Amino acid sequence: MLNLTEEQNLFKEGCCLMGALDEAGRGPLVGPVVAACVVINPDFILKNINNKDLAGIKDSKKLSSKKREFLFEIIKKEFVEVGVGICNHETIDRVNILEATFLAMKKALGDLKQKPDFLLVDGKLPISNLSLKQKPIINGDNLVFSIAAASIIAKVTRDRLMDNIHQAYPQYGFDKHKGYGTKLHMDCLKKYGPCPFHRKSFSPVSDYYLKGKKQLAQN
Repeated sequence: MLNLTEEQNLFKEGCCLMGALDEAGRGPLVGPVVAACVVINPDFILKNINNKDLAGIKDSKKLSSKKREFLFEIIKKEFVEVGVGICNHETIDRVNILEATFLAMKKALGDLKQKPDFLLVDGKLPISNLSLKQKPIINGDNLVFSIAAASIIAKVTRDRLMDNIHQAYPQYGFDKHKGYGTKLHMDCLKKYGPCPFHRKSFSPVSDYYLKGKKQLAQN
């Protein structure tokens, strides 16, 4: 099992309900950014310290799709609570990816019935304009158990959304690359141009729209 030091230290300091946040989808050229918040209390650690299923939790990027799906259900069942927040491609284009990520995290918090006393957040920056106490942890999804759990919830949720987009636009292969800038994706983008779910503010997608505006101006 990943390190539980951060969580245990917070509970020793008097925290009663701790939340951990991570996101999936900051880098892709298509689709939403998804954030997840998982919540635990001191009893959760005592109850699950020897849970063999939960021992498999680690950074979602290091897990197979099948393993993520399995752990997704375990986390939803065993954790005190799980919240999810989503910001679509239009919001990302309007406010930029960092602000959209923070907004998705706030939505994940709003999805909770119980508000945590303290938050552990993956990344180097705290969530802006948030009154809750929080601690950003660089590479947190690879170091902290609860953040890794949040990364799994966010990743599986986003992958499912991208599979839905794939059903509408199968020619792009979104079921394979989930919107990331792979060679397959770049080849499809070059062949078909952007679909309605592409992020217009992200290069090279933005280049297609800029090219279109120049052609209109010339005409």
